[in-house]
Amino acid sequence: MWDMFKAVVLGTLQGLTEFLPISSSAHLRIFPELFGWEDPGAAFTAVVQIGTELAVLIYFRKDIWNIATNWVRAAVTGLMLIAVRLNNRVARRWNIGTVRADSGLARESSTMNKTLEVRMGWYIIFGSIPIVLLGIFFKDLIEEDLRNLWIVATMLVVMGVVLGIADRIGRNARPVSELTRKDALAMGLAQAMALIPGVSRSGATISMGLFLGLERAAATRFAFLLAIPAVVGAGIFTLPDIGAGDNPYGWGPTALATVISFVVGYAAIAWLLRYVSTKSYTPFVIYRIALGLVVMVLLGTGVLAA
Repeated sequence: MWDMFKAVVLGTLQGLTEFLPISSSAHLRIFPELFGWEDPGAAFTAVVQIGTELAVLIYFRKDIWNIATNWVRAAVTGLMLIAVRLNNRVARRWNIGTVRADSGLARESSTMNKTLEVRMGWYIIFGSIPIVLLGIFFKDLIEEDLRNLWIVATMLVVMGVVLGIADRIGRNARPVSELTRKDALAMGLAQAMALIPGVSRSGATISMGLFLGLERAAATRFAFLLAIPAVVGAGIFTLPDIGAGDNPYGWGPTALATVISFVVGYAAIAWLLRYVSTKSYTPFVIYRIALGLVVMVLLGTGVLAA
């Protein structure tokens, strides 16, 4: 029952902090240490984040459906065009078969790839590559050394300052329709920094979007969509670790925490999107810096162990 209670607390904490630019992984590392609980570990954190990403899938279900279906149609059309052109090349070279006209298919493929939905599909794929590669190559470092509380506290402060600067100097002018492939890759690289606890996936991605001149709502919306492949993939990738002794809470409490994080996370998404449409990120900047400094003081005085 005590583990279940801790799961409820940690699931609520995950749901509240995953989408706010204040780092859910930092909170799941700091607060158990404050209460004298076991460090839930990277495996628990990754799996519980699936709950919050399920909230994203449901909240943005129309956007995701449009992006997915249009991207698949464009991909199928592109493959058909490639097949026709290969057939024509073979037919001309060996004088066999029939040369088929591909101009209509080429125009259709070009038109489809220019739509926002298809471009967003490609941008999410491109933007997900950095965090996937770094997450695989540096798995042990992420799960062990980078969970040191000195690193977590430092990242809270540093990225808080970065978010504040981005919010202050960002033009807040470009809608999501003006997103480019370079923007998506840059935001994907920023998202990869969130492999370090304390950075914040949404905070890093949103900061980069603001530096690129995107509107706050546009940067936030794309940050949520971009996180889906990375978070769901990380959760599935670490599922075997839950029952292998790398998670002190076990399957039952982890599942409960995941459900709680979904419910709380859904409410947090709706609130944040309304908030950023009219207000700045200043409160989150202040909170990040204050929390980071408090943790440093507690570490320095021996109240917390790094």
